[in-house]
Amino acid sequence: MLSFLGFPDRLDFPSQAVNRTRPLGRPRGVSEAREKTRVSSAAPRNAMIAAMNFGFTEEQELLRAEVRKLLDARCPLEQVRALMETECGYSVELWGSLAELGWLGLTIPEAHGGAGLGWIDFVVLLEETGRSLFPSPLVSTTLAAAAILDSGTDEQKARWLPGIADGSRIGTLALVESSDVLAPSGIALLGKPDGDAFVLTGAKSFVADASAANLFIVGFRTGPDAEDLTLAVVDGGAPGVSAKSFPSMDQTKRVGTLVLESARVPKSALLGKPGRAWPAIERLFDRGAIATTGEMIGAAEGALALTVQYAKDRIQFGNPIGKYQGVKHPLAEMYVDIESTKSLLYYAAWALDESPGEVPRSASLAKAYASDAFARIGIDGVQLHGAVGYTAEYDIQLYLKRSKWARPTFGDSDFHYERVAALGGL
Repeated sequence: MLSFLGFPDRLDFPSQAVNRTRPLGRPRGVSEAREKTRVSSAAPRNAMIAAMNFGFTEEQELLRAEVRKLLDARCPLEQVRALMETECGYSVELWGSLAELGWLGLTIPEAHGGAGLGWIDFVVLLEETGRSLFPSPLVSTTLAAAAILDSGTDEQKARWLPGIADGSRIGTLALVESSDVLAPSGIALLGKPDGDAFVLTGAKSFVADASAANLFIVGFRTGPDAEDLTLAVVDGGAPGVSAKSFPSMDQTKRVGTLVLESARVPKSALLGKPGRAWPAIERLFDRGAIATTGEMIGAAEGALALTVQYAKDRIQFGNPIGKYQGVKHPLAEMYVDIESTKSLLYYAAWALDESPGEVPRSASLAKAYASDAFARIGIDGVQLHGAVGYTAEYDIQLYLKRSKWARPTFGDSDFHYERVAALGGL
């Protein structure tokens, strides 16, 4: 009965159910024309909302179309399944193509080899990589670049960012440990001063794309106080540094462990002042939550599209099963959940560039809602396929696995709803 199902005798809903914030900037290779509206983070909330242009720019829609075209042609689900069986888990050749197109440095300034765009532009890209379950260290390396951009000196940015933008450097975050706590107490690794360096001995757990990365943003403790934390860039090829990925439910997302054995980190590799890194680490958690939510939305749309198509193709009692309310209503609920999540996500991504004070609350709202919604969509997608949905032959099970991976990544719904309450309520 909903227009997006395409069945007869349907009730049409507006094609745009939620507001979508207009991001700033342009993708590489498109028009040089660029319009920016900057809003001070100190401005009243109603003034910020009034200054927002709800809707995507022509350049962003072009970026979306180009990403989808490339992934449909070069990394369909058949190719994704093949990459899942490889050791590295992603296509090195396709990674190089993304670098040539400027997508690896989308949020890196042009002065350092990037495209100089905003995080809503990046979310547009992530929705498409999520839709196709594209396996790559794209999110990890962009978060590593964000850490350097947020806290690094001009010399550090010039040293590391061009390599990230051209794909020769693959970065990732190595912050949490075996407790998986997204708080200062979750970082126990101690850096021992040794001349002009710190010596690190220990391990970092749940490191995304650990085996693919050659540059790690490591958080460690430099003093006894709860928030006496420091960030540093650790070269994956340095003595005493090793990383390994391990099997997980979702083989499109590789997770592993970074092991540090008397690894020396020179003070020139520290990001910001020693012992003052917790605010920067918290911003990275927020960025990670927003990026993960972007891919979750794309994957949820992919799962919905597969299930809608199956509901059209599967004939029972002389009709497509999508004609029956028992199938139609869950599909409608999936659609509403996706659109609701988009509204939360686009605001959070906009706030990253335009209103930093809004980021913690908006990022937590988006990730909390998405974590529960995508889990429901994954389960419902499999159930609406019937018994075949539980088999490896059908692609819907891949999206269920992605929902299981994404739910706890950068905090589950319980964590983020509690954080929202602590920040001032819903």
